[in-house]
Amino acid sequence: MNLINALSPLQWALLLAVPPAILSLYFLKLKRHPIEVPSTYLWSRTIEDLHVNSIWQKLRQSLLLFLQILVVVLAILACLRPGFRGTELIGDRFIFLIDNSASMSATDLGRTRLSVAQERVLDLINQMKSSDVAMVISFSDVQRVEQSFTHSRSQLRQRVNRIQPTQRRTDLSDALRAASGLANPGRTSEAGTNDYQVAEAMPATLYIYSDGGVPTVPDFSLGNLEPVYIPIGETAPENVGIVSFSTEQNQEKPSQMQAYARLENSGTEAVTVEVELTLDGEFLDAANVDIPGRSVRTISAQENASTNEDEGSGEADDGEAGGGMREDNLPGAAGVQFDLDHPGHAVLKLAIKEQDDFALDNTAYSVVNSPRQANVLVVTPGNESLELALSTSEAARIATVKIEPPSLLATKEHLADAEAGIFDLIIYDQCVPTVMPAANTMIIGGVPPVDGWSKGEVASRPVIIDTDPAHPLTQLVQMGDVKYNYDGFPVTGPPGASTLMDAQIGPLLVIGQRAGFEDVALGMDIVGKYSDGNVGPKTEWPIRRSFPVFVMNALRYLGGARTSYSTESQQPGTAVKIRSSLPVDQVHVTSPTGDVTTLDREAQNTFVYSATDTVGVYDTREGRAREVAQRFAVNMFSSRESDLRPRTEVVLGYETVEGQSASEPARKELWKWLLLIALGVLVFEWYVYNRRVYL
Repeated sequence: MNLINALSPLQWALLLAVPPAILSLYFLKLKRHPIEVPSTYLWSRTIEDLHVNSIWQKLRQSLLLFLQILVVVLAILACLRPGFRGTELIGDRFIFLIDNSASMSATDLGRTRLSVAQERVLDLINQMKSSDVAMVISFSDVQRVEQSFTHSRSQLRQRVNRIQPTQRRTDLSDALRAASGLANPGRTSEAGTNDYQVAEAMPATLYIYSDGGVPTVPDFSLGNLEPVYIPIGETAPENVGIVSFSTEQNQEKPSQMQAYARLENSGTEAVTVEVELTLDGEFLDAANVDIPGRSVRTISAQENASTNEDEGSGEADDGEAGGGMREDNLPGAAGVQFDLDHPGHAVLKLAIKEQDDFALDNTAYSVVNSPRQANVLVVTPGNESLELALSTSEAARIATVKIEPPSLLATKEHLADAEAGIFDLIIYDQCVPTVMPAANTMIIGGVPPVDGWSKGEVASRPVIIDTDPAHPLTQLVQMGDVKYNYDGFPVTGPPGASTLMDAQIGPLLVIGQRAGFEDVALGMDIVGKYSDGNVGPKTEWPIRRSFPVFVMNALRYLGGARTSYSTESQQPGTAVKIRSSLPVDQVHVTSPTGDVTTLDREAQNTFVYSATDTVGVYDTREGRAREVAQRFAVNMFSSRESDLRPRTEVVLGYETVEGQSASEPARKELWKWLLLIALGVLVFEWYVYNRRVYL
């Protein structure tokens, strides 16, 4: 507390003279005048008359004197203007962004970081003036407007207290765009904000409460937003988390499997942790893992881009000076491997036995399902090269292939099977269906008979000039050694179609979407009739290595074959595409919390499930079946979320925002409160005086 002199010396002298003057009045005696009274009254006042012999009397206890002196003392203190250093909310329009991602469930502050952030936001709401307005947005990898702009502080407090933690990753971009639409003219705010799109600039102070583990938000302009970033969390938290866990078949011993895990230590000291592996809840194995502490390492721009891609951040490298290298404070990492007998359908769980401040990354799950073979139909009048490529042991491992002549297309049985989605992939060679089936298709030497597809004029010996190396269908397919002694035609696909193989005459291999299915058209025959009527190969492609590679790519990609025993893990909030083994209309997904969701079939016996908000194992049942058909796992697996260090800054577009206090420093005055107390004491003194006189 500090004091400020608010009076001149003369004023102080007059003010300080008041208490002695009041006190002296209580020492002075009343002047007596002789009055004739009855003798009985005289005797009753004898004792009091003994005090009339001197001008001063002994001071007696008096509540009135105490109250009067207290009023004056309070007035003197008010004139000294006592106060203390505090904070003050600056502005009149506020947007509170509260991070409720997975890392905000860390308890390094004695309670969750989210609860600390909520408390600090409530403190600012309590400082708002009656004319101020504010809104509340919670965010993880999606944003949610908890409360649109309002003057009501009680409503804001209720909405802040209702924010619940999530297990999703952190992404600030959606929340920033929603806030920007409410402050900058000409920008559209996100749907659901219940606030108008501004036509004129309405500046607002943007408070971001987070631990800062957010990817950079590229190409974003704050405009009229004034950002304030408030870091939440301890400066040096300790945490060990599992960032990956997978199982694969042992290539040397097919009857066995291997489980791999990677652990990261975000603390500064090296640690040894015990991890335990269980199979369907039963103990299987355990190991001690030594993990080094965090260290400063030099990483290349390529490594940084790879890390950002794995995290799904899209964050660009900011420090490529010095040959594309930069230094970063990276967590320590170590791996662990377990060898186990093939478990069949099973759920593997890896758990860190030691407890720390972040429990969500201490467990990980891996689901082992039986491989799923693709159901493939080949309709051809005869194609020895294609049939040979489909008869290899590798093709038999991933697909069940049925070969039929073109006459099958007109039968009622085939039309019913095609409409019911019995097949995952139908390959039409030297023929075209009259009605497209409920399946992925590949048409060799033709185009699908639906709107959007067309073929151009036949050209002699077209030269392939480009192949898409990134698409799964043409991956590792090299056409440079193929002799072009065939006729071909350019293929035009529907809007959104992709060209996978291009020739000088135009697109030769095109893939397009059709109501949840994918169709592929190849603008050349592999086998066909020549001008003399003989049937034979139209190209040397079948004798080149790239042809069986292309056929296997088609079985895996278009057939949807699941060749691995291990099911790919998903992250919280990721939509999962489920393909049923039977042509059922519904599947039922049970979450780790026991909630059951019924999904309707979309296409090709596929179902999309998006309620993956909880880490754990999800069970899928098909149709009316009671047994579990397949499972999939949802894991945290985020180095960014497991790294609990609160970042000292966040990068918003082209601006770096340093962490700071939410309010501006300000002096808090106490003199008004002292005067109010003095007024109250004065009223009480008046009450006491009147009570003594009249009662």
